[in-house]
Amino acid sequence: MKAYRAAILRFDPDQPPHEAAQYEPDGLLVVGPDPQGGPCDTVHAVGPYQALALQFAQVAVQPLPGQLIAPGFVDMHVHYPQIDVIGSPAPGLLPWLENYTFPEEKRFNIPEYSAQTASFFIAELLRNGVSTALTFATSHPESVKALFSAAQEKGMRIITGKCLQDRHSPDGLRDDTEQSLIDTEALIQQWHGQARLGYAITPRFAPTCSSAQLKGAGELASKYGDVWVQSHVAENADEIKWARELFPDSRSYLATYDDHGLMRQRAVYAHCIHLDEADRALMHSTGAVAAVCPTSNLFLGSGFFDYARADGAGFGYGLGSDVGGGTSFSPFHTMLAAYYVGREGAATQGLSLSPQHLWWQHTAGAARALGLEGVVGNLQVGCEADFVVIDPKATPLLARRTARANSLDELLFALIVLGDDRLIVKTHVSEKNRPYVPVSA
Repeated sequence: MKAYRAAILRFDPDQPPHEAAQYEPDGLLVVGPDPQGGPCDTVHAVGPYQALALQFAQVAVQPLPGQLIAPGFVDMHVHYPQIDVIGSPAPGLLPWLENYTFPEEKRFNIPEYSAQTASFFIAELLRNGVSTALTFATSHPESVKALFSAAQEKGMRIITGKCLQDRHSPDGLRDDTEQSLIDTEALIQQWHGQARLGYAITPRFAPTCSSAQLKGAGELASKYGDVWVQSHVAENADEIKWARELFPDSRSYLATYDDHGLMRQRAVYAHCIHLDEADRALMHSTGAVAAVCPTSNLFLGSGFFDYARADGAGFGYGLGSDVGGGTSFSPFHTMLAAYYVGREGAATQGLSLSPQHLWWQHTAGAARALGLEGVVGNLQVGCEADFVVIDPKATPLLARRTARANSLDELLFALIVLGDDRLIVKTHVSEKNRPYVPVSA
């Protein structure tokens, strides 16, 4: 076993998000092999140093003075093939896809290109403190295999899947309906549940999928109940209009997925901006959840996720970077953008997302939404030992501001507002308990 002494942040699963944070200014985190024989190191103990020091006196302690240990971040929505089009200018979602995304994704039929990009992507996630991610690949099976292989090499928890898109897609990306479903099932059988890998059945979004392809995806989702489903919905007004024209018999864009058997627990729909009350009730009743992507929604002018109505309807959500429409891998940038989105609704809804709630959305809340509560996104006893070491003095301004923080909320908010990848000293992933040290360190 190994132990780490530092300030420690974790979350009480029984408390509401805005007051769930538990903070030990002088804490001890003890990790070691899973007592149940699993492949990952887990948290054996966590709490005040003085309360635990005697009990674990025989365990070597690594002191981390002045630093903060927090759960590894969970990114609920990101596109690994889009890292080279991040920051591309476009008037909106559909032109951005046509002019940048689709041409880039065509390149992922080349295994070497997929492998190189996947390795860089995994390194970039870890450099930013992300230890679990639900990510899109492309329509090429090679892209899925490359990402799973890169994640497995680092012992990282990754969920991904081949994009399904058998229409309204360019040559080189458009797949064959029957073959796409055969490939999806083969990938599930090969990769799902291996080490820390999970498969997500991945219709790109309803407009690029025929009804036959969506139906086949729904049948696979029924057959393999423990895999995930991921897609996009209700992000952009033009996209919604297009989806309604293509599926006129469905009550709404979101209902299209339900009509094809794709709304259930472990179904994650990115954006969910322009939903009506019936849609929100459908999210709740089926157990589907939203991946909130504030940096991409602001960047592409798509709109604002309605936190108040989501909470009122009672469906789950968590944060995603949505790179490359999103503008940063950094969870701090994503949390800050979510704060802006919450403030947009504050005048009419009385809403202002607290620092604890923002952090929860990118850790324990995201894990809960993914069906991984008690597994990742937290540092309670029994959780896999994914954690980040954060330096609150990473920049002169951060050092000055955090030294004057008079409460936990002030500390967390200062890190959110002023933070970026420079805050991350190390990212530990559970399987190998091996630190990823940034190149700059």
